Amino acid sequence: MSATGEFDLVVRGGLVVDGTGAPGVRGDVAVVGDRIVAVGDVDGRGREEIDADGLVVAPGFVDAHTHMDAQVFWDDLGKPACWHGVTSVVMGNCGFTLAPVRRGAEALVVRNLERAEDIAAEAMAEGITWTWESFPEFLDTLDRLPKGLNLSATIGHSALRTFAMGERAFDGPADADDIAVMATELRAALRAGAAGFTTSRSRAHATSDDRPVASRLAAWDEVVALVDVLGRESTGVFQLAPERGQGWDDLPEYMGRLRDLSIRSGAPIAFGYHANADMPQPTLAEIDESNALGAEFRLLTHSRGILSSQSFLTTLGVDCLPEWQEVRSRPYEEQKVLLRDPDVRKRLVHATYNGDYGPVFGPEAGKPRFDRMQVLLTPYLPNPTVAEEAARRGVDPVEAMIDLALERDLDAFFLTSLVPQDETKLMELLRHPAASMCFSDSGAHVTQVFDSSIYTHLLAYWVRERGLLGLEEAVAMITSRPAALWRLHDRGRLAPGYAADLTVFDAATVGPEMPTIVQDLPGGAKRIEQKASGFAATIVNGQVLIRDGEASERRPGKLLRSPSPAAA
Repeated sequence: MSATGEFDLVVRGGLVVDGTGAPGVRGDVAVVGDRIVAVGDVDGRGREEIDADGLVVAPGFVDAHTHMDAQVFWDDLGKPACWHGVTSVVMGNCGFTLAPVRRGAEALVVRNLERAEDIAAEAMAEGITWTWESFPEFLDTLDRLPKGLNLSATIGHSALRTFAMGERAFDGPADADDIAVMATELRAALRAGAAGFTTSRSRAHATSDDRPVASRLAAWDEVVALVDVLGRESTGVFQLAPERGQGWDDLPEYMGRLRDLSIRSGAPIAFGYHANADMPQPTLAEIDESNALGAEFRLLTHSRGILSSQSFLTTLGVDCLPEWQEVRSRPYEEQKVLLRDPDVRKRLVHATYNGDYGPVFGPEAGKPRFDRMQVLLTPYLPNPTVAEEAARRGVDPVEAMIDLALERDLDAFFLTSLVPQDETKLMELLRHPAASMCFSDSGAHVTQVFDSSIYTHLLAYWVRERGLLGLEEAVAMITSRPAALWRLHDRGRLAPGYAADLTVFDAATVGPEMPTIVQDLPGGAKRIEQKASGFAATIVNGQVLIRDGEASERRPGKLLRSPSPAAA
């Protein structure tokens, strides 16, 4: 379209990829306030202009599976997601939220989060000022926070249980009175703008004292009662970490329960789904069959397979072994001396293969799988495994890992594929209409996983390097699809009336950069930082947040409250 007039911002002369999957068209995007007012030929001038000649102009990416609930209290920029073109995030997945919470019982909420999502209790203690009890009060707190990214918040089952039951939430099922308290708080949260209700029934989610997180103790009838409230009170989503190791192994029965729940409640059900031939999960044909019968299953997926990171500067899976603890407890300079000692190395090799790992937890923990452990030499191209590098050097894989770390002054990452992806299945999955490429876990596992970069990996590897996806279809996978899933109806597209969330990037250079270790969490704890190349600008609600890889002083993010029909 042609538009004249004065605008607050014009992004001029780029390849406009609007998020729908339609072919990109050279044109301009004009913004007034926080809204797009024109896309196409814009004759008027903007108070601020961005020259996008030779660049792609796309909607801001939607990071729709995050655990940034705690991080937003000490990081007003939204790192590292903000570096990768992300403009909106959905928080509170898998049942883990900071609200509701009884005054003085904040430790119960922290207990659910600190081990299952590897968010340090010390960081939460120092970084969060607890000023709320109810979920509506929590949303009001989020509304007041300065923030670079838009925040959409769900309410978590584990927090609901500890709010209603206290310590009993970690011991067994709820009674009718407990469920009534949860239902009342859930209803209030949805009417205040919560985007959905989430839970975990996964055996992988446990507390720091080795008990199930609270939601895992819920009977199925409790889940049904709460999802029924969700369906009546809102158009929100029910997201869950499935019952792998429990009912998930009995797929027909389990999928039948989920299908019946979605049909009964009217609520969409979203869960992680990966292109792994060995993982017990329904086929895409079975997903289609359930959806044809009236369910609404939505699949949250990944562009490279979940990779767990280890580093001598953070944690190693072998750190639980006494022989390794003797070395790893020393300052780094002393560690380097010991790691070069042949007798020490011999003991470490023996312990790695023969040690008692005991009850370990965390994505990186346990005996190494060197045939699946990559040496991170490039940020998105294929990397060799430690086993391959050891064979090339003619040494044991343990020694190869040590040598690789010493050669880089210990600043080396080793990535173990927790969920290997089959390439053919991945392409089929990414293109499936029920799938959204948004399984980042941003905000969690901050010393172990750096999956905020799955968006730039998608563009750099599968679009540019491999050519297996078109640019327009890949952009749709990370914009309009996750926005539609979470009912962010004015996000994820470039069209008049939509929110002015935009990314401007060079398709020839966009991609993740090498990760680094920083110590900027409350109390000085470590996390992995990872920036991206190729972005000229990231714009949130009409204001430039990132320009040429540097953050502005602006914090234009908003709390995105989901409308509740019952509250209207």
